Amino acid sequence: MPSTRRTFCSQAASLLIAPRLLLSQTPSSPTKSTARPDVAAIDHDRILHAADDYLKQPPVPLTELSSPRSPGTPHDFFSEAENYWPDPADSNNPYIPRVGQPNPDAFTAHRDALLNLSLYVPALTAAFVLTKDDRYAKHAVAHLHAWFIDPATSMTPSLLYAQVIQPAKTGRPEGVVEAVHLAEVAQSLPFLSISEALSDTDLVTIQKWFADYFDWLTTSRLAGLARDTRDHNGSSWLLQAAACAHLNTKDDRPLTALRHQFRSTTLRAQISGEGTFPRELTTPTPYRLSLFNLDMLAAVCDLLSTRFESVWEYELQDGPSMRVAIARHFPFILHRGAWPYKADATLFSALPLRQPSLLLAARAYNRPEYADLWRTLPPDPTVPELQRTFPIRQPLLWVTRPHP
Repeated sequence: MPSTRRTFCSQAASLLIAPRLLLSQTPSSPTKSTARPDVAAIDHDRILHAADDYLKQPPVPLTELSSPRSPGTPHDFFSEAENYWPDPADSNNPYIPRVGQPNPDAFTAHRDALLNLSLYVPALTAAFVLTKDDRYAKHAVAHLHAWFIDPATSMTPSLLYAQVIQPAKTGRPEGVVEAVHLAEVAQSLPFLSISEALSDTDLVTIQKWFADYFDWLTTSRLAGLARDTRDHNGSSWLLQAAACAHLNTKDDRPLTALRHQFRSTTLRAQISGEGTFPRELTTPTPYRLSLFNLDMLAAVCDLLSTRFESVWEYELQDGPSMRVAIARHFPFILHRGAWPYKADATLFSALPLRQPSLLLAARAYNRPEYADLWRTLPPDPTVPELQRTFPIRQPLLWVTRPHP
């Protein structure tokens, strides 16, 4: 049978498996190599340790964090682009960029609060899944109530004012990525819906919030510009849209439209025939953003796939596909030193992490070596900058079906 780009990439990746992974598959190993590892057992202690800490964290909605520079209401998400500074020549001029120099006065409290929400709710939900202890579900719901239900504190379902560059009065397409973590919050809802902590009425209200957010993502000009970018910003839009649409169990047309977009647009715009992400390779942090993009697109494949149609199998005639992208990046996750492109300007040595794309792809393609590598890597980034590019922290919620 003639060799194809797909088989070449897959075989090349397999040949680069490190000795520690090969040893994990020997008969003497206490852990059997499998494409479907027991995530509940592997993450049990990690989940409960985090959830017990998060039980002490009160909800902090946007309304508790205000900025006098926000053009919106206290309910509107607002953030400022960190790499823009006041013009020293004239403070009345628009802010000017300084690459690699974060402005300490930029308002990022809403971004950080949303990140914390995405840490707390999925961890508490995962702990509930493991233990059926309603303490965890109740505290997760308390956060959801403050952010999405209570009219006095709930967030407006839009990102119109994300990553504003002063003195502009609206945000930028690049700001949409700051809410990518809502995808795992949405993933938590089906698990919380089986607890007594989340009433049917509250569940409907939260689902409506995500439906309204989906409407904003698909009708707003700003969100449309994010959707059409050919890098991680476009992937962020797609992941958020897929997570929102996945909650809509009454109408499958939104998910069908997103599947079509992934096949007809995303694969061509994002992935080269060799499986790289060309737009990420030109950034100051090509390694981190390539892994970030890989994780988001893997989550998209997971959300958009059904029992009858696997988005993981979509492939263009000249090569671009998720199978090739995973195979291309696997050796670089296995050994950071094999990365053939420029190193990241910052935090290069802190990567890779336990990339969720490895676990999801292992299951989709029946590749045990992907899962073997996944379980050897550090599971939790502690640096906020890395947390912001790590969209899935509780893979248990992605590989488990909710059941009473």
